[in-house]
Amino acid sequence: MVAVSGGADSLVMLHFLNEWLKKAPIKFSLVPVYLEMGFNKNHAWKRLRDHFTKMDTPFYMEETDFGKVAHSNANRGKSPCFLCSWWRRKRLFELTKVLGCKKIALGHNLDDLIETFFLNMCYSGELCTMLPRQEMFGGAVTIIRPLALVEKEKIERLAKQLRLPVGENLCPSAGISKRGEIRQMLKSIYKGNRKIRGNIAKAIFNPRPEYLPG
Repeated sequence: MVAVSGGADSLVMLHFLNEWLKKAPIKFSLVPVYLEMGFNKNHAWKRLRDHFTKMDTPFYMEETDFGKVAHSNANRGKSPCFLCSWWRRKRLFELTKVLGCKKIALGHNLDDLIETFFLNMCYSGELCTMLPRQEMFGGAVTIIRPLALVEKEKIERLAKQLRLPVGENLCPSAGISKRGEIRQMLKSIYKGNRKIRGNIAKAIFNPRPEYLPG
């Protein structure tokens, strides 16, 4: 299962997984899955359906109201980003059984991993982030993040070169969430030294727990 949101990350990931499918020494199949979050079906539905059809591979698309409900008055005071992500992930896990998939490919990139690290540190008091590979439910399902070591800027540049049908993010919380604040903070830090992003990534992937208290 390849989880596609319609953004550059997931579409670039799908492109390369499809290319790898043609020459991989192992046999596997791809099922692009798109969950419409309830903001504007017409914005991405046809565009992605046409793209999947051109790939000549089975795909699955489903309408949900996850985004709308997460931003409704009933959930005021709660994090819409957390709710939306939680419900979407839960539905993807459910669909692995329906579609017969054992792996879920997510399009998180290196910048996502770094931002999540700082989010967890600043708001949860934990030193942790997303993993490039993560087994769930005792190994019944495995999450993989093929772009975990790739910077977002490179992915966006490649999406333009490949002329992928990237759409605008219609989420009302886009850019104004805690993640957005962390992203802006990191951008200001990166301006001082272009090596900083790489050094942060190196620290995350090569921790030295013997020099951490606890």
